[in-house]
Amino acid sequence: MKFRTDPSQITGSIAPLMSPFTADGAVDHAGLTNLVNWQLASGTHGISLGGSTGEPSSQTIIERASAIRTVAAAVGDRVPFMPGTGSAKLDETLELTAAAQDAGVDAALIITPYYARPTQEALYVWYKTVAEEFPDLPIVAYNVPSRTAVDIAPETIARLYRDFDNFVGVKETTKDFEHFSRVLQLCGPELLVWSGIELLCLPLLALGGVGYISATSNIAPVAHVEMYNAWMAGDIETARRIHYGLHPLVDLLFVETNPAPGKWVLEQRGLIESGFVRPPLITPTDAGIAKMQALLAAGEQYLSPVDGFTVAGFTPKAA
Repeated sequence: MKFRTDPSQITGSIAPLMSPFTADGAVDHAGLTNLVNWQLASGTHGISLGGSTGEPSSQTIIERASAIRTVAAAVGDRVPFMPGTGSAKLDETLELTAAAQDAGVDAALIITPYYARPTQEALYVWYKTVAEEFPDLPIVAYNVPSRTAVDIAPETIARLYRDFDNFVGVKETTKDFEHFSRVLQLCGPELLVWSGIELLCLPLLALGGVGYISATSNIAPVAHVEMYNAWMAGDIETARRIHYGLHPLVDLLFVETNPAPGKWVLEQRGLIESGFVRPPLITPTDAGIAKMQALLAAGEQYLSPVDGFTVAGFTPKAA
C-alpha cells in the first residue's frame, strides 16, 4: 500500500492483466504470478487486474479476491497495484473492495454497474456508497459504456470528485474524445484520468491524462512504457512512432472478443500454459487465428522479449 496515500503516483502504463486459467478452467495462480514478474521486468509502471480484459464477470468473488491477493504478493510495493473490484451488485462490490483493501492495494477501480442502466443520480449514489465505506482507499471510476450500457457523465465525475476526497480519478474507456476533454475541464488537472481505449492512450496525454490502462500492454509492455517515457521526455516523434507501430497489435486483440486473442498470443509465446477463456467466450476460431497471425507478423517488432519467463516445458504450438 506504498502508493495508497499518494495516488498521484499511479501514472504511466498500467497493465490490465489477463487472468490465466488452466486447460480445465481453474484460475492459474502460478501463471498470474509469472505475468506480474514479466510485466515488472519489462518496466511496466503499474499493475491492474479484474477489468474487462481479466474476465471478472466469469469468476466468483472468492476467485477474484484470491487472485488479487496473489497479485498483491507478487507486486509488493514495487509499483502501484489498482485492481478492479466492481460488480453489477453492490454487496459484491463492497465485499471485493474490502478484500482488496485488506490485501494492501493502492486504489480500487470500480466499474459502473452493468446491465441495469442506472441514472446519473443512481451512479452518484453508487460511488458515494463505495467512497464512504472505504474513506482511506482511493476510489477510481471505470467508465466502459460499450460493456455496461451506461455512460457516467462528466458532470457526475465532477460532482463525485468535488464531494469525496478519496474519489481520485476515472479510467475512461470511451471513444468519445470530447468526453475526455469535458471531464478534465470540469475537474481540473488534479483529477487522475487514464485511457482504456488503446488508440487514445497517446492522445489523452496531450489533454492532461496521467497514463493508460491498455489491453495491448499484455503483449507489448515495453513499447507502452517507452511511448509514455518518450512523451514525458518531450520526444513526441518517438512516442508517435510507437503509437502507430502498435496499431497491428491493437487490431489483433480485437479480431475476436478480448481477451481471447491476447491469451492466444500469451500461450503461443509461452508466458501462460493455456489460452483458455471461460464461457460465454471461446478460444479463437481458425479464421480468427489466420488474421491474428498476419497482424502478429506486422507488429512483431513491438512484442516484448519473454526470455526467462516462459513456462516450463514450453514448445510453440502449430497454428
